[in-house]
Amino acid sequence: MLSCVKMTQRVVSRPGLLAAAGTRLKHTLPDLPYDYGALEPTISAEIMQLHHSKHHATYVNNLNVAEEKLAEAQAKGDVTTEIALGPALKFNGGGHLNHSIFWTNLSPNGGGEPQGEVLAAINRDFGSFENLKKKMSASSVAVQGSGWGWLGYDKENNRLSIAACPNQDPLQATTGLIPLLGIDVWEHAYYLQYRNVRPDYVNAIWNVVNWENINERFLAASK
Repeated sequence: MLSCVKMTQRVVSRPGLLAAAGTRLKHTLPDLPYDYGALEPTISAEIMQLHHSKHHATYVNNLNVAEEKLAEAQAKGDVTTEIALGPALKFNGGGHLNHSIFWTNLSPNGGGEPQGEVLAAINRDFGSFENLKKKMSASSVAVQGSGWGWLGYDKENNRLSIAACPNQDPLQATTGLIPLLGIDVWEHAYYLQYRNVRPDYVNAIWNVVNWENINERFLAASK
């Protein structure tokens, strides 16, 4: 199992972030592909509304502010400020990236067994879906404080791998693994419903995992 490596460098900048005319393209909060109450009883509508419209929105807003400051610093050649903005870019950029994946990893029609090519990869690398589920659940529950449990694809070795990341550390930028499935284990993702019993939340979330989405991500990553 991998663990995300702490980084102090800026990891969120994207090609095309600055338009030709110098106008910065702002990040926006993505719409959910389902209603806030669609994942009940696994995840309540109240949690989903707060998680999406408040927490994820805050990451997006703070990322835009940090990138505006970065653009100003770059225009002035202020390297000290560029470096100082690294943690804010990493935290808020990671929060935006992670949650944008997380929403699509879930579905009111989810759960059950994996399908398609990703199932064959799971059986190859973990022996069975139940083994993957057990190992990923244990890894996610064991995250100290706040963070994420991930199933990622190691393109170099053509293997699936489980990783645990602290805070909002983005998986690919910190481990090289391409994210397929993320489990958010920040308390805001489950506390209103599951209180401090993280294992109950992690065990329940498998009931709404969108295996179609994960298979699509695997096919794209393994090309």
